Amino acid sequence: MSVFADLVERLADLLHPLFAASATAAAIVVFTALVRLAVHPLSRSAARGQKARARLAPELAALREKHGGDRERLQKATMELYARQKVSPLEGCLPSLLQLPAFFLMYHLFSSARIGGEPNGLLDHTLFDAALGGRWADALSDGGVLGGAGLVYLALFGIVAAVATFTYLRTKRQMAAAPTAAGEQMPGMGAMLKVMPLMPFATLITIAVVPLAAALYVVTSTTWSAVERVFLYRDMPAAGALATAP
Repeated sequence: MSVFADLVERLADLLHPLFAASATAAAIVVFTALVRLAVHPLSRSAARGQKARARLAPELAALREKHGGDRERLQKATMELYARQKVSPLEGCLPSLLQLPAFFLMYHLFSSARIGGEPNGLLDHTLFDAALGGRWADALSDGGVLGGAGLVYLALFGIVAAVATFTYLRTKRQMAAAPTAAGEQMPGMGAMLKVMPLMPFATLITIAVVPLAAALYVVTSTTWSAVERVFLYRDMPAAGALATAP
């Protein structure tokens, strides 16, 4: 983890002339963007896979009609169809899964009192009045909701709420535009699609409980994902709706 801490500090040093005391926070945003750039090729591959699955909707509908009374045979026939078309139903999860190590590194870096046997100086770095190693509960106990640190969290909550609302409305429109294609991708997907539009709002809970540095990672990554999906799925409504699942 000390190597990761050195990377964050080096980025902060480069950004200090522009962001002064908030340079470490800016470094976290830049680091998140670099991680998202690294996994972007996988996101593009996942988008192609989602579009391929959307194009299989007529064949999936035929399988449902043929095996509708036998869920086991339906699932087997569906997976055989995916195998013949060289389409993976789990491909869309890869970009999200590969980001988890970076998130957990950020979480542990700003939760650890010591790194390499030395005090963790990064915990005292701030975004305006909020410590990067602090949490929302700390902000509430130090000035309240409208205190200096509290206002930083209000801004983050506002960004996440705006992105989640945008994603929710867009997903609902996509699902309405192609309900059959979205609902018949694989057995059990229909139930998932009912919950899927609400999933982005769960990010608000994450922001409230993790260290501010990890919250910055989540906010940046969530915003990136929303913009990325608009670009990658602009011509495929059903595939865009399904892409929200991971």
